[in-house]
Amino acid sequence: MTDITTTAKELLEAGRARLAAAADLDRFVEAEREILGKKSALAALNSRLRDLTPEGRRVAGEAIKAARDALAEEAARLRSDLTERHRRDRLAAERMDLTELSSAPPGPVLDWSGRGTGHLHLVTSTRDELEDTFVAMGFTVAEGPEAETDRYNFEALNMPPDHPARGMWDTLYLHLGDPGQVLLRTHTSPVQVRLMESGQLPIYAVMPGRCYRRDTPDARHLPVFHQIEGLVVDRAITFGDLAGVIEAFTTAFFGPGMHSRLRPSFFPFTEPSAEFEVTCPICAGAGCRTCSNSGWIELGGCGMVDPNVFEAVGIDPEEYSGFAFGFGIDRLAQVRSSLSDMRALLDNDVRFLSQF
Repeated sequence: MTDITTTAKELLEAGRARLAAAADLDRFVEAEREILGKKSALAALNSRLRDLTPEGRRVAGEAIKAARDALAEEAARLRSDLTERHRRDRLAAERMDLTELSSAPPGPVLDWSGRGTGHLHLVTSTRDELEDTFVAMGFTVAEGPEAETDRYNFEALNMPPDHPARGMWDTLYLHLGDPGQVLLRTHTSPVQVRLMESGQLPIYAVMPGRCYRRDTPDARHLPVFHQIEGLVVDRAITFGDLAGVIEAFTTAFFGPGMHSRLRPSFFPFTEPSAEFEVTCPICAGAGCRTCSNSGWIELGGCGMVDPNVFEAVGIDPEEYSGFAFGFGIDRLAQVRSSLSDMRALLDNDVRFLSQF
C-alpha cells in the first residue's frame, strides 16, 4: 500500500512536469494520453490493488484517484492556456497591415496587384458623417422600411386621402394590397410616425434613408435619393429649441463661421413651418454663382410638429410638443463638393468617383 501511494505521488509530480513542458497542442495531447490514458503508468497501478487488504485498497485507491484528479485538472488548465496562445499566434500571423490604407487620402488606393481597392461612395460617406454629427449632439439613429403604407407616408402626417398637399410628392405606388395603399416612401417621415407610435418618449432621433419620387432626373433632382430627418418630442419644446439645434448642427458639420437662418414656409405636418438655409460653403457667405450671390444655400425644411400628427399617433399635444427637420443628403453632398449636376452621383464614372 505504501509503495503504491508513493508511486502515485511520484507519477503526479512527473506528470505535471511533462504537461508543463509541452510546447504546443500536438505535444500536449501526446503527453496527456501517456499520463492519463488507459495504458498510462497511473492506470497500471490499479491492477496492483487486488493484492492489498480491503483497508489497503481503500487508502491506495484514494491516493491513485487524487493523483488522477489533480493531473486532469492541471491538464484542463494547460490545454486552455495553449489553445488561447495558439489562437493569438494564428491571429497575429493572419493580421493584415491596414495602416497605409487607413491613412491614405480620399480616392482609390492601389493594392499589390495595381488595382484600386475602392472606397465609400460620396453619398455614403456624407451620410456617415451626418450620423456621427447628430449622435455627438445626443440624437439616436432610427431606420424604417422603404415600402410603406399610405397611412404612415401620408394620413398620419396630416394628409388625408385626396388632400391637395399630397401633390407636393410624386408618388410611386406598388401593386401590393389594396390599390393606392402600398408605396415607395417619398420621405423618411414615416419613420417618425413609427417612433411616435411606439410610445417611448421623449424622442431625440434622426432618420437617414433612401426615398423615391416620380421625378425626372436633372441637375438638382433624382427619382431615387437619400434624405435625413430629425425628430424631437418632449415636454416644453419650443421653436427656439429648433432654431438652436439647426444652428448647432450647421456649425458642427460645416465648421466655425457657418450659420443658419429660417424663412417662413409650409408643410402639412408642421405648424409653424420654415425653410432653413446655411451659409454658402462655397463662398463662405460672400456671394457666388452657386448661391445666386445671396451668401445662403437652402438646405431643407423644418417646423413644430402639428397637433394633428400627435393625435394620429396617440400623443397628447397638450402635454408634449416637438419639432422636425429634414434635408437631402445627395443635395448636401452636391453643395459641399461643388457639383454642378447631381446626376454625376449615379453615373459610376471612375474618374469622378476617384476624386472623393
